[in-house]
Amino acid sequence: MPAMNPNVDFFFAKAANWQKECIKLREIVLSCNLTEELKWGCACYTYNGSNVVLIHYFKHYCALLFFKGALLNDADGILVQQTENVQAGRQIRFTGISEITKLTKVLKAYIFEAVEVEKAGLKVTLKKTKEYTVPDEFQKQLDKKPLLKKAFDALTPGRQRAYLLYFSQPKQVKTREARVEKCIALIKSGKGLNDR
Repeated sequence: MPAMNPNVDFFFAKAANWQKECIKLREIVLSCNLTEELKWGCACYTYNGSNVVLIHYFKHYCALLFFKGALLNDADGILVQQTENVQAGRQIRFTGISEITKLTKVLKAYIFEAVEVEKAGLKVTLKKTKEYTVPDEFQKQLDKKPLLKKAFDALTPGRQRAYLLYFSQPKQVKTREARVEKCIALIKSGKGLNDR
C-alpha cells in the first residue's frame, strides 16, 4: 500500500465533523495503490500523474469525487452529479462511517474502474460553449455593443461558460439584467467571472 503523504495530513486534521469518515476513505483509496497528493486543499489521488479521485467534505456530507465519474459504469447507482452543470465529475456521498464500511468492496471496485479509465486514456466529451443558452438579457447587450461581443468572444471557453451559467441562473429578468450589467467591465477587460 502506498505511503500516506504527510503534506495531506492537515486536510484530515481539519475535517472536524467528518474526520473518522475521511480517514476511512483515505485508507480505502490508498489500498488501491494510488498516489496521495494535496490539490485544491483536498486529499487527491492520482495514477501516473492523472487525477482519479478526491476526498472532500461539506456541511452535510463527505464524499469521494471521481474526476471522470461520468464514464464509470455505476452498477450500484451510487454516483451523484453535484449540479446539472457538472459534466465529468461524480460523487459518492456519505453521512456516516457505517455507510463507508459497508461499501468498502464497492468503493474499491469503482476506484479500480476509474484507474482503468485513466489507463485507457478515455476523455469525457464536454458540452461546447456554443451549446449553452445565451440569456436574452446578455444577447441584447452583445447586439448593442460590438466591443463587448468582441471581448466576450476573446475569452477562454471556460470563462465564457462561467458567465453564461451565472447570467442564466436567476429566475427574474431584473436580476439577470443586473448581473449582466455588473459584469460588462470585467468582460471588456478580458477577465473571467472570478478574476478580480
